Amino acid sequence: MAFHIVLVEPEIPANTGNISRTCAATGTWLHLVRPLGFSTDDKTLKRAGLDYWSSLNLEYHESFEEVRLLYPDSRFFFSTTKADKSYTDFSFRDGDFLVFGKETKGLAPEILQANPGTCMRIPMGDGIRSLNLSNSAAIVLYEGLRQTGFIGLH
Repeated sequence: MAFHIVLVEPEIPANTGNISRTCAATGTWLHLVRPLGFSTDDKTLKRAGLDYWSSLNLEYHESFEEVRLLYPDSRFFFSTTKADKSYTDFSFRDGDFLVFGKETKGLAPEILQANPGTCMRIPMGDGIRSLNLSNSAAIVLYEGLRQTGFIGLH
């Protein structure tokens, strides 16, 4: 089993490339939910992921609902600046899905409203709107990996 990162409608190829490299390095699955704000043939995307793109466990989906239907027994956690709980308030398990929204708007209100108990935020100082998407994904993923003992990593 492995963790899963879900990017719902990502817009910036360099962020997705950086996240793909993190996923390849940790054995994490990457799920990209369309529409994407770029082509996966984009040079920026491949440059950010370097030569790890071919080592990536990658799935494409037409909607977030499709992801939920394909993995009905899985646990999903939603990253948002609107959450009350910190990502460190959760106990993660191998196989969990960590969901992130698009860079400009985050996750859709409908997704957040349907999942209030599993919405999490990364603490930040006043006046800071958000962190970079690839940094946010790495922060939360590595907390999950830490909690599960970095299984399979050295």
